[in-house]
Order: sequence, then C-alpha cells, then structure tokens
Amino acid sequence: MNKHAIYHITDVPYAYAKDTNTLCVRIKTAKNDINRCILHYKDRYDWVNPFKAKDMKVVLSTKLFDFYETEISVYRDRYRYYFELIDKDGNRAFLDDRGLRDYEVDKKEITSFQYAYIAPDDVYKESSWLQESVVYQIFVDRFYNGDKSNDPEGTLEWGSNVTPTSMFGGDLKGIIQKLDYIKELGVNLIYLTPIFKSSSNHKYNTADYYDIDSQFGTIDDAKELVSQCHKRNMRIVFDAVFNHSGSDFFAFQDLLKNQQNSKYKDWYLTDGYPVDTEKINYYTFAVGISDMPKFNTENKEVNDYLLKVAGYWINEVGIDGWRLDVCDEVSHRFWQLFRKEIKSKNSNAVAIGEIMHEASSFLKGDQLDSIMNYPFKNAVIDFFAKRIIDADRFNDILNNSRTSYMDSICRQMWNLIGSHDTSRFLTECNDKVERMKLAIAFQFSYIGVPYIYYGDEVGINGGEEPLSRGCMIWDKDKQNHELLNLYKTMINIRKQNKELVYGSYNSLYAKDNVLVFERAYNGSKVIIAINNNYEETDVSVPAKGKYKNLINNKITKIDGDIKLSSMDFLILKVC
Repeated sequence: MNKHAIYHITDVPYAYAKDTNTLCVRIKTAKNDINRCILHYKDRYDWVNPFKAKDMKVVLSTKLFDFYETEISVYRDRYRYYFELIDKDGNRAFLDDRGLRDYEVDKKEITSFQYAYIAPDDVYKESSWLQESVVYQIFVDRFYNGDKSNDPEGTLEWGSNVTPTSMFGGDLKGIIQKLDYIKELGVNLIYLTPIFKSSSNHKYNTADYYDIDSQFGTIDDAKELVSQCHKRNMRIVFDAVFNHSGSDFFAFQDLLKNQQNSKYKDWYLTDGYPVDTEKINYYTFAVGISDMPKFNTENKEVNDYLLKVAGYWINEVGIDGWRLDVCDEVSHRFWQLFRKEIKSKNSNAVAIGEIMHEASSFLKGDQLDSIMNYPFKNAVIDFFAKRIIDADRFNDILNNSRTSYMDSICRQMWNLIGSHDTSRFLTECNDKVERMKLAIAFQFSYIGVPYIYYGDEVGINGGEEPLSRGCMIWDKDKQNHELLNLYKTMINIRKQNKELVYGSYNSLYAKDNVLVFERAYNGSKVIIAINNNYEETDVSVPAKGKYKNLINNKITKIDGDIKLSSMDFLILKVC
C-alpha cells in the first residue's frame, strides 16, 4: 500500500455539506492501489452505538491518484468518521484524525475526524440557472453600433484595423437591437465587458462606477437592455473592476491634488509623497500601469463604497450578477462581504471571478460562484489547436483541475476557449476550422458552462489583444455558417440532454489524439467520442447496445467498437 499518497482533510473538497442533512466525504489514494475503501461514521455524541460502515467509490482518477467519495447523513448533522483501506494484497490501514495506522484499535480509542456541525449558513447554495447557461461575452465597442449619435470623436469605420486606442461605436442600443440574434443562437446569459465611464475603449480604468460611459449610452439604456434580456428569458452579467480604479477616479484625483492631506489617501497603496503619475510611486494593476491605481481594500471606506456599487446595479438596474476583474488580488474577506451584499439584493445573483489559475481558496462556497476557467482554455488549445499534448495528457490535466472543487462548482465553471485578453481560438488553430469544430464539440459536452466569445461563432480570427478585439461580422456573406450552425446544434443538444449539464464524467478512452468519455445522469448516459486525428480510427470502448446519434438523430448499434472518421466526433445517447 502506498501510504504516502493517502490524504484527507475536513475541508473543501474533501469534506463539505451537500445540504443541511448530507455530508460529502472524499479521500485521495494512489492510482489503482486500493481494492476497497470503507468509511466508518456516526453521530459525534453517540457513545453507545457502533460505527456505521459504507463503501466508498472512485469518482475521479488522475495518472497518479484515485479519489474515493461517498455521502453520509446522521441525526442532528454532527459527524465523526474514519477510513479503512484495503489494498489489492489484502493489507489494511486506518486513517483518522491522529494519522495513518496499519492496525485496528478499539473503537472507543479511535480519534475520529470530526465535522462538528452542518450549519445552514455554511451550505453552499449552487446555482442551477448558472449551470444550465450558455455564456456569450460581448466587448461592447466592437459588437454593434446602434446609435451613431453617441459615437466618440475619431470613431473608425466598422471592421477596420484595431489598435490599443481605436473606437468603433459599439453601444448598448446596438446590443439591444441584436438580442434576437443572440437568442436565436441559443445563448441565455450575456456577459458585458465594463460599460462604466472610462477614458479607454476597454473601460477597465473606471472613472465613475455609477455612470454609463456616454459612448455606450445611458443608465436608461442599461435598464432597457436588462429588461429586454429578461423578457427573452436571458440573464445578463456586468463586469466590474474592484481591484483598481482609473487615475481619473475622484478619490485618486483628490489624492494627487492634496497628497498626504487628502481624505482619500488611505484608499490607495502609495510608496511615498508626492504621489506622481510619472514616477508611478504607487501600487497599480500589473506593473507600472499609471492609469490603474490599486485600491486598498483593507480600508473600510473603500469596502463600503465598492459594496454599495455592487448592490446598486443589482437592485436598481436588475443585473443578474458580476464578472470580477483581477479578483485574485483582492482579499478573501472582501469577497465574503461582496457575496453577502449581492445575495441580499438578489439571492440568485452570481459572482464570477477572473482568475486564470487554480482558485480553490475562492471557491469554497463563501465567496465566488465560479471563475473564468482558463486552465480549461489552455488545455483545449494545447490539445485541439496546437496539438502539442495527447489525449491522455489532456484528460489528466482536466481531471486534476476538477479535484480541487466541489461537484457543484465544477458544473458552474465558465469554460472559455477565447476572450478579449487572449488570441482568438481560430487563430490558435492557424485558421483550421476542423480543429475548432472538435474543440466546440468538447466544450459543449464537458462539465461546466460553455462560453462563447462574440464572433467566434461566425469565424472571427485575431491574435493577442488588441487584435482579438475585432469588430463583429454582421455581413452574412462573410460569416462562417459551418461554425455558426455547429454552435446552434451543440447548444440545442446541451439544452435537450441534461446529462451534459448535470451528469458525471467518466473517461472511457484517452490515447494518442482520441478521446471518448461518458456523461451519466439519473440512469441515462451519453457517450462523446472525438477523433483529433487526420486519419480514420477504430476505438474499443466498454459500450454495447443501441444509441441515438444526437447530431443527425440516427440510431446506431455499438458492440464494443466505435469507428471515427478523420477529425470527427460523435455524440451518442443510449436508447
């Protein structure tokens, strides 16, 4: 038995409340090492009755580890438990709060792990509407110009070359006019990059958190947009920057004017006086970005101001949540307060973090509901677009990522393949559409929330920003209808088959460039097979019987083998 691999703690994701009466317990062991894993448990105050025993099952595996899991319930929701492990040679070990033993002790002497109490306030309330969403990100200036009267000076011709400072006139009325297009695509959640008053085209240097930038419209336009989304059963999330402000924000302007005598001097993190935008002797976003001074969110006045902003737009305008820029550089305490604030205005509101790496400390249930899943994006690019990793490595990367989170959080991750901050996926593919089609098929059948960056659906390409922020193509003759139709098909398949939303993920085959996996939910199963090769291939999988091809609705029979055409995929549902 590989004892070095055995691991458990009484914290997410190894122990957490599924609801007020159910505790989810997980333990990590070495891959293919344990033959049987048993959880012994009972009420922590029960000194009379014996421990109950329950076999745990492997719910997730990586190249190195197996993760056993089970759910338990006891009266009054106060738990004590320990593990019994038996390896393939019959060796036994016991894990409790004191550590690992290779002998069994008297039950009265067991120093059990204890999950003292499931408090209702500590139960994470997952968001079913978020899990069932398809996200569409809009970079507002580049989507559609619906009101030329508010175009800023120097507005360029639609579709011309982009620069870091170029403006094209996209606005809120333009989005309103194109909502039916978005609805027809199948999208039910829109995410807008910042629309608040700002001097840039991207608006991540906020000048006024309570005002819409005039080039985008007015607060009434924002209210109309939200209202029109809701009429179409679509939700909408705004983007906020609470890590830093713009240098033209009132508090920073007062600091520049009054220096150490400013009443806002503690709103920012300065290196000394006089504060100087040329010397940049203050903490900024990234390194030396003078027009993005970093807030001191340890300051209560700053906290109070930003939390009121968060509540205002939910309460007054009706948005359904926030995407939060650079949120991993803001304290956990702030996001705990933020969550309470937005939930007090709308219990269904969500908080999505821009975190480009593993983020378990923000996703324990008391702060964020999800993040932009950049680890997913990077793996998809490496496997489908650049083809520098094989299916086994690709599968292992994603499996490792899921080990960090509760199941509900995994179903809420925003699975993007491109954004305004990165190259377009089609460009990553060297414009090889067949590679992007496979990535889309995987994106919409994997665990999590599929995320479309505006224009990907019609074949927009572009390198790193600002090139990835090109104007939306509205001329149908210039759109890629092959991609557009695939997006519509995959969105519809996902909506019609809850296995792809709520189902478990079980890898059936991951070798070379071929990936086959199963999504199972409530006794129903869907098999997804993807051939990321330019040659036909036959794959042996543990599947037999009749299946419905969800792409063409034809019935096919499988007897342990699946034949895949070059650069093709199948989505098969058990009949």
